[in-house]
Amino acid sequence: MTDSYLHKGWRNALIQNLRNKGIYSETVLTAMQKVPRHYFFESAFWEHAYQDKAFGIGEGQTISQPSTVAFQTELLDVLPSQKVLEIGTGSGYQSAVLLELGANLYTIEYNRKLYTKARNLLVQLGYKAHFYCGDGSEGLANYAPYDRIIVTAAAPKIPTSLIQQLAPEGVMVIPVGDNQQQQMCRVIKDKTGQITIQKYADFAFVPLLGKEGWQ
Repeated sequence: MTDSYLHKGWRNALIQNLRNKGIYSETVLTAMQKVPRHYFFESAFWEHAYQDKAFGIGEGQTISQPSTVAFQTELLDVLPSQKVLEIGTGSGYQSAVLLELGANLYTIEYNRKLYTKARNLLVQLGYKAHFYCGDGSEGLANYAPYDRIIVTAAAPKIPTSLIQQLAPEGVMVIPVGDNQQQQMCRVIKDKTGQITIQKYADFAFVPLLGKEGWQ
């Protein structure tokens, strides 16, 4: 795969666009600058990779628009070596950004075709993570607790399983709402286990499938 001067120029323009849209974390922007987003697209669609829009990746799923990835990642506030659970591997792009931030990443994908494709691509690119295929709405209890949890699909409510798997002083970022529009929520668990929920702007994600999602 090629990451040419043209692609790097497109990526530089995207990062500046994200700054202009209010993304302030230079840590997040630096991580996103390191990830060639076009690698997560078929080569025929590379010209779309650095536009701020969602794009279909097959199986009824999308790769989120870069500003959404940046916003969720900024809210998540990942520190190096923190254990992070990602619900919805999808294309693997969000995974790559989290890995560039130094996360110890556990990522789970419901769709087996997408799971296999994303895992193979990320391994090919030299990223190391723990990959699973299954019902992400129930999390990965065997490896809990997690310092951070990010959900990249729309949940009808915040899954109880994920709250239970969030470590004390942990943070979860999840879009919650109906299948048309959701509100981004930041769930904070204090050291005593009490939960605070902060709500942000509206977004539109594909549905979270599974027992605690849209079955």
